[in-house]
Amino acid sequence: MSEAAIQSVINEPANEPLVIEVCTSDIRERWDAFVEACPEATFFHLWGWTELVNQVLGHSTYALCAFRAGQIEGVLPLGHVKSFLFGNALISCPFAVYGGPAAVTDEAREALALEAQSLAAQLGVDYLELRHRDPLADALPPEKDLYVVFRKEIDADPDVNLKAIPRKQRAMVRKGIKAGLTGELDADTDRFFALYSESVRNLGTPVMPKRWFEGLKSTFGDRTEVMTVTHEQQPISALMTFYFRDEVLPYYGGGGAAARGVKANDFMYWDLMRRAGESGYKVFDYGRSKKGTGSYSFKRNWGFEEAPLNYRYHMVRAAGLPDVSPANPKYQMFIKVWQRLPLPVSRGLGPWIARYLG
Repeated sequence: MSEAAIQSVINEPANEPLVIEVCTSDIRERWDAFVEACPEATFFHLWGWTELVNQVLGHSTYALCAFRAGQIEGVLPLGHVKSFLFGNALISCPFAVYGGPAAVTDEAREALALEAQSLAAQLGVDYLELRHRDPLADALPPEKDLYVVFRKEIDADPDVNLKAIPRKQRAMVRKGIKAGLTGELDADTDRFFALYSESVRNLGTPVMPKRWFEGLKSTFGDRTEVMTVTHEQQPISALMTFYFRDEVLPYYGGGGAAARGVKANDFMYWDLMRRAGESGYKVFDYGRSKKGTGSYSFKRNWGFEEAPLNYRYHMVRAAGLPDVSPANPKYQMFIKVWQRLPLPVSRGLGPWIARYLG
């Protein structure tokens, strides 16, 4: 569906009933065309995301679509993530920072949310989680004030972007530049996975399977980019980035032991911002962070203003809102043990656990 067609639906919705259907892959092209044009939709609403959740991670997925007179008015991708350790949830979108109904009419948006609640009850999950970025109508489930998002407009001129970074953080970027760091685009995920898996092990987090990252690169093609930062020809940090409309989303990133001394991570995000601005992208989306964490402070240091994420929950079997954050005290012992694991062990065991951290 084109932007003009969506505007027509908004201005003059057809005088026919709305129908909600669970769709199969034969609608993929129409679904993605709608997502591309719908202002509420995000990269994670694209068909390929939940398809990979199903095919690589093994979770059941559901593609709810709102139709009126044969035209799509809204979509809602869902994944059912069931774990003994982390609970039983129906999520839009799992392993993503954004989700929830993406619609062009209030009726479609609310109908999709109600259908998701019905599906959650049928599946007997603990709760339904809708990861909205923007505020929603009061009729939808209550929200939880847990995460914030950092987004900022960027300029085509690198000097403008560099000057917009606060002085102390700008000094970190300049230190990386003076160290002779280089950002190299990779055709595969080999160097990225080696560095990223080391980084998340050090944080006490299990790493996703390498097949997940390979699948993202293969499925989304030019929408996905892998960059490795090198110092004296040695890879020291790496980043997987998503591109959607006029937005750039650095999503998975980390560095090895040598990265901190030469400010490789600071350089890495700057190099991405510079290239994205020069290529015509308008919005740099730093993603979500939980208040009070290291990543939260790091992003604020770049001069980005936080905005609340409007995640919504509908309790089915659970008595209260879930807390699967690493900051939850009950996971602290696990984190400390994981940080001490040898890298080969963490890379072998990590995917078996990470696939449930939706």
